[in-house]
Amino acid sequence: MSVFSRRSIIASLAFIGLLPATAAFAAEKPKTINIDWATYNPVSMLLKEKGWLEEEFKKDGIGIRWVQTLGSNKALEFLNAGSIDFGSSAGAAALVSKINGNPIKSIYVYSQPEWTALVTRKDTPIQKIEDLKGKRVAVTRGTDPHIFLVRALQSVGLTEKDITPVLLQHPDGKTALIRGDVDAWAGLDPMMAQAEVEDGARLFYRNKGANTWGILSTRIAFLKDHPDLVKRVLAVYEKARKYSLANYDEEKKAFQAATKLSDAISDIQLKQRTDLNYNKIGPEQHDSILQAGIALQKAGVIKADVDVKKALDDLIADDYVPVTN
Repeated sequence: MSVFSRRSIIASLAFIGLLPATAAFAAEKPKTINIDWATYNPVSMLLKEKGWLEEEFKKDGIGIRWVQTLGSNKALEFLNAGSIDFGSSAGAAALVSKINGNPIKSIYVYSQPEWTALVTRKDTPIQKIEDLKGKRVAVTRGTDPHIFLVRALQSVGLTEKDITPVLLQHPDGKTALIRGDVDAWAGLDPMMAQAEVEDGARLFYRNKGANTWGILSTRIAFLKDHPDLVKRVLAVYEKARKYSLANYDEEKKAFQAATKLSDAISDIQLKQRTDLNYNKIGPEQHDSILQAGIALQKAGVIKADVDVKKALDDLIADDYVPVTN
């Protein structure tokens, strides 16, 4: 029997229900897994340096392609475009992106960060959120710093209409602040820590609880076609997360190899503002992201008719994290 006729019979049987369609059209393994690394995701940098994903999938003939993402917005854009299969973002940013139609599932926690705060120069009179009224504020839309800024303004009865948002990617926002082009910046580490150490920048508003979790997401299509590969990727991610916890010097070495930042800056981000003791999107993480979503809906960022809780439930797929002791 020819290959063509055999496939035709299998497809016909699947069509009339005698065989499941998955048996007829099992997805072929990809030649490459495309995954991001980001300076706000220290585990990704260690994973990239160690080559553990390359080792895991070499026997399958599957290569690993690393793509740097500069912020949650870029990671989510790349996922939406299908140019990466796994992307690092803040949990709230992933939720907003999902509501806006991005076909993703969030599957893993890579950190509990305090990676954002409101930042100004050492020589400005800005001391509190209210002082931002009428000021120019650098911000990257679609990221946790943007969401943090919206919630901060909301907490004192202000909105983005009360400031002049200057839309820049995170590194450019830091540069604009130090150069004096803006009055404040919704910052992101490690650029935020760098501005503190090298330029004397001040974090005039901090709220660790309003930083949503570092989340790894994947494309729904990739998850549907390759659930086994997703589990294997997360198993290797777990190896890197646990290794980072047990080997700070190695984590820091990988971070510095990618960022070229000093010990003082690296220690601020990795020791003071990053907690790697979590891996699963459980009730605590769910509630944190939900509260951010509700706040964004009140602020008008998310439309009033959106069921935020349902959208979040649709976003999270927490049963792919390997169970380990």
